[in-house]
Amino acid sequence: MARKDPFTAEQQSVRVLKVGERVRHILSELLARQEVHDDVVSAANIAVTEVRMTPDLRNATAYVKPLLGAGEDDIVHALRQNTAFLQREVAKRLDLKFAPKLKFRKDESFAEADRIEELLRDPKVARDLEDDDAQE
Repeated sequence: MARKDPFTAEQQSVRVLKVGERVRHILSELLARQEVHDDVVSAANIAVTEVRMTPDLRNATAYVKPLLGAGEDDIVHALRQNTAFLQREVAKRLDLKFAPKLKFRKDESFAEADRIEELLRDPKVARDLEDDDAQE
């Protein structure tokens, strides 16, 4: 007999987003309070910009960015070394049947936004945008 899922697809995706946001808040709080006993992590102000959860809530990818932007690779490496501690703390504070396995990655969305902004400032693109405004 097939198991009946108590959540619709929309409710499931909202739940995934909510759990991801809770994990982000927990990680941000742990990093802000410098509860991670690592010199590299403690010395930096780290922002957890996003946490993406898998639909089964068993895996979480946390995107991090140091506020000053320096030493991203070192910080991600240090967070990966302290994953066990962070997973344990998230599991304590998160009321789920299974604690998600954490992965840490650099957040490159800011660099992508800067690249797009630079493209839009290109004189050729600006000229094309002005032509579109003049036609309206």
